[in-house]
Amino acid sequence: MLWRGDFHNARQLLQAMARRAEKPPQRKQRRTPQTELPVATPAQDFHRHRLAQSQRARMLAMLLLPFEGDYGIALRRAPDVRLACTEAWGPAANESGIQGAPAASTDAAGCDGARATASVASLRELLGITSAHEWRRKGVEIAALGAAPNNRIYPHYGVFSPVRGEYLALVASAPLPATQEAEFLAFDIGTGTGVLSALLARRGVHRVVATDLDPRALACAHHNLAQLGLSDTVQLLQTDLFPSGRASLVVCNPPWLPARAGSAIERAVYDEDSRMLLGFLAALSQHLAPGGEGWLILSDFAEHLGLRSRAALLAAVAAAGLQVVGRLQAKPLHPKAGAARDALHAARAAEVTSLWRLRSREVAPTA
Repeated sequence: MLWRGDFHNARQLLQAMARRAEKPPQRKQRRTPQTELPVATPAQDFHRHRLAQSQRARMLAMLLLPFEGDYGIALRRAPDVRLACTEAWGPAANESGIQGAPAASTDAAGCDGARATASVASLRELLGITSAHEWRRKGVEIAALGAAPNNRIYPHYGVFSPVRGEYLALVASAPLPATQEAEFLAFDIGTGTGVLSALLARRGVHRVVATDLDPRALACAHHNLAQLGLSDTVQLLQTDLFPSGRASLVVCNPPWLPARAGSAIERAVYDEDSRMLLGFLAALSQHLAPGGEGWLILSDFAEHLGLRSRAALLAAVAAAGLQVVGRLQAKPLHPKAGAARDALHAARAAEVTSLWRLRSREVAPTA
């Protein structure tokens, strides 16, 4: 539905649609007293929850707004969202037209003579974009980075925000490995906002090489490291998993749930078939300097959901020629951990985040 009326009324309609979507359907079922429904497993509850969330998102995305060629919204009481949309979608127009266009578009003549494009996009997506713009403008205070004001990370649109402080505290407090390397080099695999690289640099690591495949993440990390004055310490590299060479410390915080991501931002949470986790473990020993350690930051949420077992994780560690030399743990602090009405409350309440300290397994010399 393309909305042509007042912008605030469109927001009210979206809120009403969301309330309707959250209300369970009332269906009468004939049941004999002996009929008992089978108890769902945690994995089944998880998949049903994801399906319901997907259907809800698809329905709410059907409320569309018209955008002008410069991302302006020609509706009464509409806010100026041009900067937020430019951050998310890219520059509105150049000689060849729009670059980061929303869902659908039709050509229109721009005021300056350049070719502009009129478009439509969902109100729900727009609200997510404006919310991300506020995160980017205000930043997220990271206590582990030290005292304010020089302790903020500024997430960009499409890059996961480091709002879960427990895993950051683990990285800030874990003992650094004692190696014989003259230069303490660390690798940060899947850097995202660059927050773990910043933490390592603030802890005195001489040099960090941070990798990511996503150009948005690399741009975000570059901005954050420059803001923190750490650009000379951290090198950013667009590559899958590891850079070349060996390091005294290799840190990785892979997505925690082995399921398919439904959008780009969900790739920070969902790792289909545990591709990143298993890839990190399989090649870790090849990139560790003698005496070096790999730090795997991982929640056991997937274990409580029945999506991955602890035995499978430890088997993957052993198969990669690694051994566990230590483990730091922390309970989650995010609001959902205590929300009894959450569909996955039982698993969230039991969740523990761990920093697994891994080393190459020593091989006994042959006779």
